[in-house]
Amino acid sequence: MLVVNSKLMKRENVPMAEFESVAARLADEGKTSMFVAVDGKPAGIVAVADTLKEDSVAAVRALESLGIEVVMITGDNERTARAIARQAGIGRALAEALPEEKARRVEKLQAENQLLKSRGGRGTRLVGMVGDGINDAPALARADVGFAIGTGADVAIEAADVTLVGGSVRGVVYAIEVSRATLRNIKQNLFGAFIYNVLGIPIAAGLLYPIFGMLLSPIIAGAAMAASSITVVINANRLRFFKPKPARETRV
Repeated sequence: MLVVNSKLMKRENVPMAEFESVAARLADEGKTSMFVAVDGKPAGIVAVADTLKEDSVAAVRALESLGIEVVMITGDNERTARAIARQAGIGRALAEALPEEKARRVEKLQAENQLLKSRGGRGTRLVGMVGDGINDAPALARADVGFAIGTGADVAIEAADVTLVGGSVRGVVYAIEVSRATLRNIKQNLFGAFIYNVLGIPIAAGLLYPIFGMLLSPIIAGAAMAASSITVVINANRLRFFKPKPARETRV
């Protein structure tokens, strides 16, 4: 008795003509067909499907609103992959990717980005991978940034760069928004830390003395240094009150 997919069924030379129309209909519904054979003869078909999480569509839209292209990599066949991608609002799906092939698919996406950059594309495009299973671990490690779902396999968590708390895909959106806000905060802090020195050092060196006869008082210099530190600390603490945009959305 065999319970396998269509590829293995063909490899075993089991005729499947009578089930092809049923399998095609199930694939259009986003279901993966598993064929049953007994003694080398087709005996039936079983459909399995991963239901979309309630917030998956909202997460995809939120990622696209951040300027991120969402690509789905799956081991399902082409028709099933297109159906699931359509339900989730994903425009591009890479189907029939066996576990060992997922890392190679990530490499191809990275190569596409390098080619785009070599042709004059603006900015640096990185590839992030989101996964929760053992078969996702190589792709998570190969991606520029790997996001592991916190409820997934331990090997996936070890291979990823970021571990999301909980099982919601929306955590990816939160992580990206928080990281961008943190980077903006760092740049603001660097500006706040250096602006006092950029303005104060020339004055302390006597830049204004020939014109106004003014030198920088040590008291003012000390106050400026203290103000610089206070500015950085206050600005950094603003992140405590940061709320990602999707957290404020109640409807999509």
